[in-house]
Amino acid sequence: MTRLIASLSALLLMTAAPLADPTADYAANCQDCHGANRLGGLGPALIPETLGRMRGPDLGVVIRDGRKATQMPGFGEVLSEEQIDSLTEFLKQPLSEVPEWREADIAASRVVNEEYEAVENPVWSSDPMNITLVVETGDHHVSVLDGDTFETLNRFPTPFAVHGGPKFSPDGRFVFIMSRDGWVQKYDLYALQEVGRIRAGLNSRNIAMSADGKWLAVANYLPMTLTILSTEDLGVAAVLDAKGKDGTPSRISAVYQAPPRESFVLALKDVPEIWEVFYGKNPPQFGFAHDWRIEGPVKNEDPFPVRKITTPDYLDDFFFDQSYEYVMGASRSGEGGQVIDLVIGRKTADLDLPGMPHLGSGITWKRGDTTVMATPHLKEGTISIIDMKTWKTVERIETLGPGFFLRSHENTPYVWADVFFGPNKDVMHVIDKESLEIVKTLRPVEGATVAHVEFTKDGRYALVSVWEDDGAVIVYDAATLEEVKRLPMRKPSGKYNVWNKITFSEGTSH
Repeated sequence: MTRLIASLSALLLMTAAPLADPTADYAANCQDCHGANRLGGLGPALIPETLGRMRGPDLGVVIRDGRKATQMPGFGEVLSEEQIDSLTEFLKQPLSEVPEWREADIAASRVVNEEYEAVENPVWSSDPMNITLVVETGDHHVSVLDGDTFETLNRFPTPFAVHGGPKFSPDGRFVFIMSRDGWVQKYDLYALQEVGRIRAGLNSRNIAMSADGKWLAVANYLPMTLTILSTEDLGVAAVLDAKGKDGTPSRISAVYQAPPRESFVLALKDVPEIWEVFYGKNPPQFGFAHDWRIEGPVKNEDPFPVRKITTPDYLDDFFFDQSYEYVMGASRSGEGGQVIDLVIGRKTADLDLPGMPHLGSGITWKRGDTTVMATPHLKEGTISIIDMKTWKTVERIETLGPGFFLRSHENTPYVWADVFFGPNKDVMHVIDKESLEIVKTLRPVEGATVAHVEFTKDGRYALVSVWEDDGAVIVYDAATLEEVKRLPMRKPSGKYNVWNKITFSEGTSH
């Protein structure tokens, strides 16, 4: 009888235990970042088309343990193994319908601000070249700061979850801001008014402005396309499918501008290729006629011709040398990196860069008779210093943890490096450019995430983010390293000075 009662009790407990419900688990734990329809939001879309190489057990590991160097937490203490397995299978199932989002869809989404009125001169008296934008992700706004007084000239709403740096027109008047769900907003800094917006993709990575200011390229994860917009009216100029030479579709990790080459350069997530998309009046010719010595090169009628360069490995994070001939590339899933010569379309050197380098946040400066490049690492508390002539790592600076951003300015002797991940996320290192030694370690707010530095036009002040919902932008004297002012902000992430960005100032990521 006792054994029978015990068996019945166990059966009742098993019956009462909740079964794994991936739909409910997704709604409770995932949809705030990845969207109710799995098409993305703060985080990427979670559908087979965009999960790419994250297949099988890897996806379950990510759900359980999170992803290093991202905002993806682990749910191992929240979800059981059965729930994680069920959720993994759920995410691998395709949606019943995934919007294509082609030219007509993009064009139909365009919204023009009917109340916008252009002005001849700024409606404020500040230095137009010393305006700094602060992206506040806490409540999806941007603050427009006077770079001399640090007065807030305006604070305007942005699309949900701004992702990647805003891009300024060459004269610094207009700024273009992209959100993770593909919306691109055009804002007139002179008039302090939104001009309009358009949805260029469903899940997007970043934008790049052409050197002539005419075109804006939008890198998309979903659909796997590059959308090119006219900056004048946000009209759709082209939508290019991202497919490798063998037809394999790929997410676009990022798009960059290469001003001297009059081109956009694309980092691809899922195929071992680099793409160069030309927008200039005289794009290079690809291919030859039956006998090129007699007939000459084939004329290319495509307004945005694409050149596909095969690489030895997947490269989804880039840094360019000053000539924009050489691309330093690294895979976020691997070790080390490569140097690709865009002129000949081949690898010319290997880079000794362990620990997942974050090349996109790299900076350069003159040191002695050479130029060096510095990059943080997302998995190691290290900053690597590379000689841009030899491509050799000349120094590794040990830090208190993995970092995300580096910043400097031509008028300062220092590099500022955050420690974005781990227990020392409240640290900001200040490094001497010549000795490569840490001269000061700042802890502005104990226990808070402190990250991302931007300088004023003249390099006199450094602006540091306290990356919290009740955070702040702290203004430091860049020479004395003393705090000057503290501006309360809602989770300020990136800061972008007009002059530094449009002139490609030394020490600023491009």
